Amino acid sequence: MLLVKQIALLLLAAVVIVPFVQKLRLGSVLGYLIAGMLVGPWGLGVADHAEATLEFAELGVVLLLFVIGLELEPARLWALRGPVFGLGTAQMLITTAVAAGVCRLAGLHFSTSVLVGFALALSSTALVMASLEERGELTQRYGREAFSILLFQDVAVIPVLALLPLLAPGNAGEISFSWSEAGKIALLVGVVLGGGRFIIRPALNFIAMQENREIFTAATLLLVIAAALGTSLIGLSMSLGAFLAGVILADSELRHELEADIEPFKGLLMGLFFMAVGMNADIGVLIEKPALVLGLAGLLLAGKTAVMYAISRVSGAPNDSAQRLAVSISQGGEFAFVLLTAAVAQHVLRASLSDLLIMVVTLSLLAAPLLMAAHARLLDLWIARTAAPEYDTIEPQNHPAIIAGFGRFGQIVGRVLRMSGIPFTALEISYEQVDFVRKYGGKIFYGDASRLELLKAAGAKRARLFVLAIDDVKASVETARVVRQHFPALPIVARARNRVHYFRLRDLGVEVIHREVFAASLETTTDALKALGMNDADAKHAVALFREHDEQLLAQQYSVHENEDELIQTTKQAAEQLQEVFEQDAANRRVTAAPQNTSDL
Repeated sequence: MLLVKQIALLLLAAVVIVPFVQKLRLGSVLGYLIAGMLVGPWGLGVADHAEATLEFAELGVVLLLFVIGLELEPARLWALRGPVFGLGTAQMLITTAVAAGVCRLAGLHFSTSVLVGFALALSSTALVMASLEERGELTQRYGREAFSILLFQDVAVIPVLALLPLLAPGNAGEISFSWSEAGKIALLVGVVLGGGRFIIRPALNFIAMQENREIFTAATLLLVIAAALGTSLIGLSMSLGAFLAGVILADSELRHELEADIEPFKGLLMGLFFMAVGMNADIGVLIEKPALVLGLAGLLLAGKTAVMYAISRVSGAPNDSAQRLAVSISQGGEFAFVLLTAAVAQHVLRASLSDLLIMVVTLSLLAAPLLMAAHARLLDLWIARTAAPEYDTIEPQNHPAIIAGFGRFGQIVGRVLRMSGIPFTALEISYEQVDFVRKYGGKIFYGDASRLELLKAAGAKRARLFVLAIDDVKASVETARVVRQHFPALPIVARARNRVHYFRLRDLGVEVIHREVFAASLETTTDALKALGMNDADAKHAVALFREHDEQLLAQQYSVHENEDELIQTTKQAAEQLQEVFEQDAANRRVTAAPQNTSDL
């Protein structure tokens, strides 16, 4: 009963705290830590047995390392070999060396300094990846490099975790090492990699062929736990066994299915692990020594930022890219909790020092999202003022068409107009896009299409058409407002990103609006229906029927779009209405196609 009560309290804290923290864009890891602190001895004190919870929750770390192993697909690793093994190695070695040097100056022993330096060199994969993905920056140079560095960190922590059981405090803190134990590691790697390919993979394939989802999930968990127990029995870390099990299946056709089956267990147990870390966090350290803890957290953020910025600049990255990369990985990481906690359990690190470092890493995680957001804002403002050129001063134009927004959408309109011999004036606010178009010989002006003086110079008074193809919804609506206010007779053909964008343009009196992916989606649907066996005529008819219904629904929703309740109600009814329309149409077509009664002939 006590165990059930403890689990209920932890789940309640997670359900309440984590969504709230995520809403603030601070990441789920931080939410779990705060939830653990709240229910732990330094918070409400309603949850006990923090150490036992932590021991059980370490299964989450085991599952996480299995998934990391699965991610190490050879082709993917080879494609990222440059930044992974170049920037990743440099970041870990130099940051570890700098942090270890500071620890030595503080009086820590060499071996302890290296271990602490390594732990502090790690960054938060969960926080950084979520932040980059949310801002759409994973495809940018610094986004790809951040991913590569984090991948290297995740892999680099494996051998350190595996070697922790071999580390023991000797005289004056020296660390003793047995070469026979190192031989065990080499033998284990060979046995797992060799046996896994010829035994485990065929066995999993056989189980998958039985098409029993529950048994396959059970087999996956059994594989991970068996590999973890195998390494534990010979005195090595359970994490090493799980990682190796993932590696041997990285290029398997079952990789994605294995990852999908493990993901719910991994997420829940990792959340429990971070909550247990929060429960064990010694808030008294912060209360007792606030200046020391805050100072070390600031030193960690500043030091890692400076080191990564220098490495990135030396590697040839532009100033802004190097800054973004350095700030994004400046915080401590969740694996620091794993490593520090494991080091204390193995009596390699003093609990008091671990408590101090855990508080430092936790504070850096708290500060990191705010730091990244503030830096991105300031850097964007600096670039806008220093790097962007002045808007073009254009001579008065007399073309019949104006295209506002010359990205992928506006360029297609422009190409067809040019092919048809219709001259146009193109306006674009992104100077990078302007440079790109001009590089290929295109005529385009750099400026903000919502500025009245620019529209006048572009010939809006004499133009016969205004094509609104701006990607940003806010800028698109503002431009439409200015055009409608000052050039009411100028027809507008607009692009809308979604229904909300469509409604806002309609509110401004824009009548001709095309949803940007709607036509392409319908063409794709037509091909999909034909691929599924429907003949060409029926496929086109079904899609035309849907298009007619959806356009009628859009008009109906526009009439009530300011009333959220009615808008939700029409959306809920749409699917049933569409089904009824389709069934009625099918019935009408059957009647039309039936043979006529010819008895009177």
